[in-house]
Amino acid sequence: MTGARDTMELREDTIRAQYDAALGLLTGFDHAPRLAKAVDAPAPERSAGIGTRPRFRSTVPGMAARSTARPGGVRLVERVEGLGDGLISPAQASALHALRRGLAISLAMGETFAAQSGLAELKKANLEGRVPDLRRAEFTELLAAEALLTLYTFANATAFLLAPQLGSLTVEVGAVDEVLTDNAPLALQGALWELDQDIGLLATDEPRLTAVIAAFCEALMARVALRAETAPRLGAFTASSWRVEADKLAISGFKPARAAKGGALTMQFKKPTDVVGNHIAKYQSLRLAKMLMAYDFERKLNPFAELGGFIFTFMGDGKPGTGKTTLIQMMAGLLNEYCKIAGYPFRYQNFSIDQIDSYQGKSGQNAKAFIDSVIDPSVIGFGTIDDIDQVAGKRGDRQSSAGQQEVTAVFMGAFAGANTVVRGNCTFGMFSNYPENVDDALRQRAGARFLVDGPQSREDYIDILALLLGKNHGIPLGDHDLFAAQEIKRAVAASFEGYAKPHEDGLLKVWDQVSRDLGSLDTLAKLGAYLKAIQQADERFTGRAIKNITDAVKVRAMDFELPDEWMENPDLFLFKPYDDKLAMIKGLMQPITVEMVIQEINRYADSEFRYADKSDEVAIETAVRDMRRMEEAKRRYLEGRG
Repeated sequence: MTGARDTMELREDTIRAQYDAALGLLTGFDHAPRLAKAVDAPAPERSAGIGTRPRFRSTVPGMAARSTARPGGVRLVERVEGLGDGLISPAQASALHALRRGLAISLAMGETFAAQSGLAELKKANLEGRVPDLRRAEFTELLAAEALLTLYTFANATAFLLAPQLGSLTVEVGAVDEVLTDNAPLALQGALWELDQDIGLLATDEPRLTAVIAAFCEALMARVALRAETAPRLGAFTASSWRVEADKLAISGFKPARAAKGGALTMQFKKPTDVVGNHIAKYQSLRLAKMLMAYDFERKLNPFAELGGFIFTFMGDGKPGTGKTTLIQMMAGLLNEYCKIAGYPFRYQNFSIDQIDSYQGKSGQNAKAFIDSVIDPSVIGFGTIDDIDQVAGKRGDRQSSAGQQEVTAVFMGAFAGANTVVRGNCTFGMFSNYPENVDDALRQRAGARFLVDGPQSREDYIDILALLLGKNHGIPLGDHDLFAAQEIKRAVAASFEGYAKPHEDGLLKVWDQVSRDLGSLDTLAKLGAYLKAIQQADERFTGRAIKNITDAVKVRAMDFELPDEWMENPDLFLFKPYDDKLAMIKGLMQPITVEMVIQEINRYADSEFRYADKSDEVAIETAVRDMRRMEEAKRRYLEGRG
């Protein structure tokens, strides 16, 4: 995974040779817990010949409780099948298949370790009663090492195999207690006994069954990895890596494998060099892609989110043909590439007009499913809403359908609602050619603004012409330094400096008046007075706008790109503990300046004035057309009467 280990294949025939043993563990075994306690008292023994699956289940809350401690042993197959109505479902079959496959892989891994470490010979000698006294301590340590790696591989493989079936539902199972290290078979029995307890207590339906097994595997991996930090004799396992080709599973010591949930991403990716113009939008997209990769799957938090410099929602607006789709393709391509290198699951989802349904409530359900898919804390997520002015209705607009109004309500609650939690594993981009048609409250939930204005300068137009023509021509370039104007740092610095004063006429009048009254805006009091003056000119400029501006300023304080080497070699940053990543990011931060604050106020307020001016102009033009039509109708009516 990191390139530092020798990768070997864990052969399929070695794994399948363990299928019978794995199935035996799932079918039933006896286990008396040593470190954990049963949740409740055992249920009465069933009489012989009576079916173990319940034919009827009570619909009264509290009457469907099941015993979690089984007499006579652990029977996971029966436990899982007992959740249904007598006919095994695809979800139950998938769960059992993942458990059997995970057990078989772990047993095969334990067998491989035993062969490489010398444990196999000691086991044989032990059966024959001829282990030398001098090697008994070594034998005990190797058995414990095999138990730990077998437990971890079982949890790792099972979680990996279940990932495609997981939704956004999460379950807390608590710490795993029954971690035994006498030998590998006993260790697996202890883990399966505790898993059986958790399923009986928490898996009330099929989606929760999958979530409980996945959560248990995560908890087991965390507990075993902690034990392995001080355990001896694990070198034969940690020094190399193995690959299970049939499952695309990489086993790399005590590091979890990450499986993508859902199908493979199919998109025509663009490289940063394919984007001409749009300097600030391009720069912020590049940085945001790397910010997302700082997410810590163990802590389920991103250091950038903790420090206040993470972009959870942003809006990209511009005229048709200025490059919004290209920006989406560039950012998705970068994330896809980074996640492949790190072995992280990546999910891209787009919400479009096709998901607006005529059935009441269905559009809202589609929007909620889209949000849940992207915010799933076990993936790196990128969600886009293209043409959001068509997808989400403006409240009070009689031309908006009920479905569009439902979508607006869902997005508003998801992007800045009472239950919104920003972990830093995902971001949402809203794109529109007509942002003035987006509901004001929803638009203000976009924390960052990307003006997608396309190529602007003479150099930009020469660069985009050369890029799109390709190389199948002999036309000389002429007096031009190709792509020099696209050098990102220089172009971005110039773009930011351009916001030392506003661009929009309405905001420029406010700026001039405040500057005449207060002089240079060099104190918090003067900056606050400028913000109040903006609010007086546009009442839609509320406290949420101030929050978005300060968030953008905090992003500017992190005006650095994580080095490319950190993405290319995950061990340098991505695989480090959360606290180490947090310290590394803090070391790159810079202090907030007055210039940053002024530029971000002007950038944000410019966008609001631009939207308001366009919205007012569109309304005026519509009213004028209506009046002209009415005048023409009156004229024809009067002519007809004459």
